[in-house]
Amino acid sequence: MFTYDFMRLSFIAILIITPLFALLGTMVVNGHLSFFSDALGHSAYSGIAIGVLLSASDMSVPMLIFAIIFALLLNLVRHKNPQNADTIISIFSSLGMALGLVILSKNGSFSKYSYLMVGDILSISSSEIISLAVLLVIVIVFWCFFLNKLNSIIISAPIAHSRGIHTVLLDNFFIVIMAAVVILSIKWLGILIINAMLILPAAAARNISPNMRAYTCFSLIFAVSSGICGLIISYYASVAAGPMIVVLSACIYFVTLSLKKVLKN
Repeated sequence: MFTYDFMRLSFIAILIITPLFALLGTMVVNGHLSFFSDALGHSAYSGIAIGVLLSASDMSVPMLIFAIIFALLLNLVRHKNPQNADTIISIFSSLGMALGLVILSKNGSFSKYSYLMVGDILSISSSEIISLAVLLVIVIVFWCFFLNKLNSIIISAPIAHSRGIHTVLLDNFFIVIMAAVVILSIKWLGILIINAMLILPAAAARNISPNMRAYTCFSLIFAVSSGICGLIISYYASVAAGPMIVVLSACIYFVTLSLKKVLKN
């Protein structure tokens, strides 16, 4: 298996991507942002469409810029209309994807970028791995300095603000990081399953975690183990790696959900 360069690179990528998603996923689940992260993934096609219209050579740049603007706009709407946030985010999510697909189909570019639907972790290059590694370092540093403050904002933004925490700035900074991680990972994970990879390990961890430290540790363990096992199984079973990882993550979630019920009884 590891005699092939693409498998070695894919394995390294899994060891970087899964911790990224595990850490961000804990805050996404705690902050009830699952719709939000899904909308970011769907916005990718609008970013590509803008890139096509501008004749951009590298679609990652317009995708990332559009995703950050889209994320900040969504975050503003979410705070202005908290009662209807899920509905508004779903509308923006559908509109972002549909608008991108309309423009791409008009320009005959849809088939060229259709691979983004499911992604391909086996296509990752060494330079792209370096970019992901840098992103992982940024997330870890952010985590070390701002985790407690983010949790305070999730519990009560007004109380956090009264304690001197810059709630709006920190919340937007987290949203921008999440947008960057989602967009830069879409090429290898796919729009259709990227949200599941972000949510499932953290959701499974929350089922059995007595505290925040255990929550983070279990999320990391579940994400990395399902990523490694999913990649290995996909190689020997000749199936897509991304969906296989999601299947394993879902299995872990249902196991922990059962354990949660047993422990309660």
